[in-house]
Amino acid sequence: QVQLVESGGDLVQAGGSLRLSCAASGSIFRISAMAWHRQAPGKQRELVAVITSGGSTNYADSVKGRFTISRDNAKNSVYLQMNSLKPEDTAVYYCNTGRWVGSTYYQNNNWGQGTQVTVSS
Repeated sequence: QVQLVESGGDLVQAGGSLRLSCAASGSIFRISAMAWHRQAPGKQRELVAVITSGGSTNYADSVKGRFTISRDNAKNSVYLQMNSLKPEDTAVYYCNTGRWVGSTYYQNNNWGQGTQVTVSS
């Protein structure tokens, strides 16, 4: 079972930046696609960004051009650089492992505790 620990969330003003980190345990990391999801109050969890084991990336339209996902296989870590933050980015952010097949991300059922991002206007 992979364990995931997210960190880096904070309160930031609109237009600001944050960098989220996710540390993963287990050898599955290197062969897994990794993703960031977020869940705002009263809303369903949504997929934000995916990075494959080979480094290809995919983003939700709402964050394209503002967020960048990256990974460091040597550190079993995945990151989310978030720039030009907006109040609508406010949510709990979670990382997760999965598979990228064709143009679809198939998530595994492993989640960390999440990290809170709050963007004030």
